[in-house]
Amino acid sequence: MEGDFIHINEWLLPLSWLYGAAVGTRNVMFDIGLLKSKSYGVPVISVGNITVGGTGKTPHVEYLVKLLKDICKVAVLSRGYKRKSHGYRLATMDTPVQEIGDEPYQIKHKFPGVVVAVDKKRTEGIERIIGDAETCDTDVILLDDAFQHRYVKPGVNILLVDYHRLVIYDQLLPAGRMREPLNAKNRADIVIITKCPRNLKPVEFRVLTKAMNLYPYQRLFFTTFGYEQPKPLFTAQQATFDTLANCPHLMLLTGIGSPRHMEEDLRQIVGQTPITHLRFSDHHNFRPKDVAYINSVYQSLPQGTIALTTEKDATRLAGLEQLSDALRTHLHVLPISVQFMLDQEPQFNQTIIGYVRKNSRNSILAQAKDEHSARDRHRPGDRPRTISFRDN
Repeated sequence: MEGDFIHINEWLLPLSWLYGAAVGTRNVMFDIGLLKSKSYGVPVISVGNITVGGTGKTPHVEYLVKLLKDICKVAVLSRGYKRKSHGYRLATMDTPVQEIGDEPYQIKHKFPGVVVAVDKKRTEGIERIIGDAETCDTDVILLDDAFQHRYVKPGVNILLVDYHRLVIYDQLLPAGRMREPLNAKNRADIVIITKCPRNLKPVEFRVLTKAMNLYPYQRLFFTTFGYEQPKPLFTAQQATFDTLANCPHLMLLTGIGSPRHMEEDLRQIVGQTPITHLRFSDHHNFRPKDVAYINSVYQSLPQGTIALTTEKDATRLAGLEQLSDALRTHLHVLPISVQFMLDQEPQFNQTIIGYVRKNSRNSILAQAKDEHSARDRHRPGDRPRTISFRDN
């Protein structure tokens, strides 16, 4: 059921109140203008959350990349969490994962033609993208995990909420997992409840919609994860879902924010096949002792055990030469894709594409504006570009 992964440490609630006071003060300073948010003359779409842990940010960013990459030049700007470099970095296909972080590395290698950059200071990163000669023709910038980065005022602010960790039931850090108070969701133009079970009934969607208590200017969508056939990480030996369901054992290897959801989904795919799940922290940097432990666990499992990992973890596992030959032979990546529910995909796609076309600097894209474009023909070029949900 919704919120079933939430655990509240009630004895830490006094600290949560102090934390909430500090975060609330910061938000008020932005709201009244003591701290400034900056808009840009290029469409900017932010994807983020108000909780600690995985809500599916990277798969949703990748969905946006797939949606937009064939109609305009897309750039993805990320912080590059746990990278070993500083400042602005523009990714190439030869950039090591350690220089940009696992998620930007994953996106760059899945979409080589897309601009991928990292910078902890998103304002400086945006200015480099739109100002540098090699990227100045960018038509839209996707900000990965930037809901709290209020120095940037995005045109579309997308908030992701995990179905299993609904913010309406959670508490602030450290008692719960929330980075900001619940009213922070009011900044979102689009709210997506992610990781929904596929068998949700219509009445459950209505209950969730009412419980989220959104404003009329906000749009609510529901998504679930789809899993593609596994792909070998090191060898050409191919496994399928049927192979997984009929093998003697599975080893799931994850270093992501919310691994429990993936394990439960995998159990739906493989049926009665036993699963041994090795959990590491999000963005975990695998060290020699970790590799030795992984090898020993795999060696202890029945012969023919298939090992599975995520696309994000694969970016860090691929360079580990210490992995045993047996494990390398059987290690597969399980790709994830976002699927909209309630036939909402056309509405979401139209909203995003319409915003990009309406606010693009590209003359070809501008010709594809909808029937409302004439209304904005005399708008100053440097006017803050924001999506108009609040006006509809």
